[in-house]
Amino acid sequence: MNFINFLVNTYFEDIMSNYKASLTKVNTFIFDYDGVMTDGKVILQHDDPPLRTANVRDGYVLQLAVRLGYNVVVISGGFSRSMENRFDTLNIKDAFTGVKNKLEKFEEYIAERHIDPTQVVYMGDDIPDFRVMQKVGVPVCPADAAEEIKEISVYISDKKGGDGCVRDIIEQVLKVQGKWLTEEAFTW
Repeated sequence: MNFINFLVNTYFEDIMSNYKASLTKVNTFIFDYDGVMTDGKVILQHDDPPLRTANVRDGYVLQLAVRLGYNVVVISGGFSRSMENRFDTLNIKDAFTGVKNKLEKFEEYIAERHIDPTQVVYMGDDIPDFRVMQKVGVPVCPADAAEEIKEISVYISDKKGGDGCVRDIIEQVLKVQGKWLTEEAFTW
């Protein structure tokens, strides 16, 4: 039994070591919105667009990543004015909403920006994210993602969508790259 535990622990440590090494090259974060930046639930209103909730700590680290020069991108099938307001507040310029085919938008974006897909973190939670996640260097997901998404993720956050998973992955990258708690971190 001890030998089996040793093998399992060694295998896990190797996977985590390779995963952490992949974070050293990251220069781009791409996120789905509903189910990743929010909990995926909406409050339906009679004549108004649905309301969503977002995590303030996710917001803090998103704007920090933008200020540190990372490409921060949202590709979402959803759309509402409140989403656009959130992106404006966080200074996220590359937000694509109402997207029917996320893979096409992803390929267009990285081609225009000359981004190496191996340097991209993509966090998705459901089937529309699947094909994009297969193309990036660091596919990750929240704890409550669909099983198919978990199976192709190199990292599954212990946080659910809308509950800090965005903060989790960005903070890990910043720490690995020595950019966590730098002078920029102390302002909003």
